[in-house]
Amino acid sequence: MTTKPGHDAYIAAAPEPFRALLSRLRAQLALPDAEEVIKYDMPGFQIEGAIIAGYAAFSKQCGLYVDPGAISAHADKIASLKIKATKTGITFSARKPIPDELVQKLAASSRRAKGL
Repeated sequence: MTTKPGHDAYIAAAPEPFRALLSRLRAQLALPDAEEVIKYDMPGFQIEGAIIAGYAAFSKQCGLYVDPGAISAHADKIASLKIKATKTGITFSARKPIPDELVQKLAASSRRAKGL
């Protein structure tokens, strides 16, 4: 029987400078009714089969991935913080993390965009 790695294992395997940051991000994204999942080798939070948010660690940065509507709804704030964003994600580093308030707003917006 093969055990699928979970969020704890993913964070433990991430580059050391990002572990505390990813743990904090995980706690901020944990919605009371969301299921923690690993999809496409990334940890995420799923409600009724829809991924609300996910995160990932790379060698030099981390990413937060949400619904495109959440990114566009908060584009002005993201730009004012000079954080790099794409249509579905925001990349950040340990030296310049996403502010807690913005993480929570992005998760809530992503959930609304999914109609949940």
